[in-house]
Amino acid sequence: MNSYIHLPRLYLTPSPQQPAGAGAQFLLDPAQARYLGTVLRKKSGDSLRVFNAEAGEWRAVISTLNKDKGGFVLEEQMHPPHTQPERTLVFALLKRDATDLVIRMGTELGVTHFQPVITERTNTHRANTDRLNSIAREAAEQCERLDLPLVAEPCPLTSLLASWPSDKNLFAAIERTEDRAPGASLQLTAARAGDGLLIGPEGGLSDAECQMLLGRTFVTPVSLGKLVLRADTAVVSGLTLMSTLLRSAQDQSL
Repeated sequence: MNSYIHLPRLYLTPSPQQPAGAGAQFLLDPAQARYLGTVLRKKSGDSLRVFNAEAGEWRAVISTLNKDKGGFVLEEQMHPPHTQPERTLVFALLKRDATDLVIRMGTELGVTHFQPVITERTNTHRANTDRLNSIAREAAEQCERLDLPLVAEPCPLTSLLASWPSDKNLFAAIERTEDRAPGASLQLTAARAGDGLLIGPEGGLSDAECQMLLGRTFVTPVSLGKLVLRADTAVVSGLTLMSTLLRSAQDQSL
């Protein structure tokens, strides 16, 4: 097994003034410098991995490191850039720990855009998006994806539906869909890049919200099984189905 996989892996903030390339020098942000020096006990001359969607992934060497300051030099590109299929997770805000878990798991499962929404049964109406984006960044560093997902500010479900692009599917996981949407196939099929998945709050979407969703032509109701799932479990189930369909579509296009 290649030894490079054990190197620390950090996000490289893109810089228009300094394109990535062998010998290019970059500064660590203060949090990264503290993490490398204080937590990992790294020093000048030690190697690490850095990445972003534009540059790919590089092996780098720490050039300077002192408390919350430091820098590194790019040495060798290990993985070239590649495009991540766009997919949006629309989810009703949950309690803090559950929302954190949704961001971590969604990042690992390829979400590119997180859109928290406020529904009738949403537990909380506020979110620290700076903190959630930091969680997404840490998850991206750990799961070895090249891009960072974006966590947007929460908005009402009605606003989300009003602005959703009509040429993109929004797969809505609706409890008891057989009763609310009789005759619908309820299968998560033909997912394309740019489509989204909607997961409601604990307690489910209200009848009025379900009817509002079913009245939109771009909304496709889907069932995640006969059992009633926790919201975070539903996220994993739905995103896994989407990932499988997107991979299948990519394989067929090759």
